[in-house]
Amino acid sequence: MLYLIATILLNILLFVFFKLFPKYKIDTLQAIVFNYITCVITGSLFIGSFPVNRNSLSEPWAPWALLMGVCFISLFNLIGYCTKKEGITATTIANKLSLVIPVLFSVFLYDEDLRAGKIVGILLAVPAVYLSTRRPEEAGKAKHLWLPALLFAGSGLLDTLVKYVEQTFLEDPASQAVFTIHCFAVAATIGSLIVAGLLISGKRNWSWRNVLAGVLLGIPNYFSIYCLIRLLHSDFMQSSAAIPVNNIGIVLLSTVVAVLFFKEGMSRQKLAGIGLSLIAILLIALSDIYGFF
Repeated sequence: MLYLIATILLNILLFVFFKLFPKYKIDTLQAIVFNYITCVITGSLFIGSFPVNRNSLSEPWAPWALLMGVCFISLFNLIGYCTKKEGITATTIANKLSLVIPVLFSVFLYDEDLRAGKIVGILLAVPAVYLSTRRPEEAGKAKHLWLPALLFAGSGLLDTLVKYVEQTFLEDPASQAVFTIHCFAVAATIGSLIVAGLLISGKRNWSWRNVLAGVLLGIPNYFSIYCLIRLLHSDFMQSSAAIPVNNIGIVLLSTVVAVLFFKEGMSRQKLAGIGLSLIAILLIALSDIYGFF
């Protein structure tokens, strides 16, 4: 339960920071790269040493850390491009509804239970996310369906990779922390090269505020991934329940935070989305934890 709550709250903190970036004129790309660097430093301080070395690169999970690091930086750029071209609605929906992919992966590959309550809860998650994130003013904006489709597949693949690596290679908390640092180190390296090229070419301007934003973003970001891996490795919930509950919880709470602190309107549509989210979480939790339905 603790890791689930921590993952949701840490993701909400990331949401708040991103919402504040435009107000303080933060270069999101630079902030994200410094966020990855901060994740590496935070993780190293957390375990008491810098774990990236010749021996760690020969670990069986090392190629997966490389792949996931590439996914981190690639998905970030894809989310930014998709938001610019298709709007925040299509982007958010594609990103969050990707929970279907790792759920199916967990059920079919690891033979996790799929009771009626869990099925209904997951099915309710689809309209819940849609209603909570859809903005009427952006209706019909999406023109290139391949962009949201690619984001849907990429986000689902990343969540699936987290589950697979956790289940296959990461048996103890120490290895989970070390693996997470390696993923962020790959993303930081790639991102640093991109930003360096942009700064040298004059397409970006340097500002210390971007570094500070990256630091503020990086600390909760590291622990959000670490807590997610710990959640999937715990006995609290099967991953086919934990992933949708986590995603729905993030959407639900981010909607509430947006309304309370960022003065976004609370329409009947959003209320319906919140209601369905609560029902979906309740059904999935009761089915998975207590064996109801």
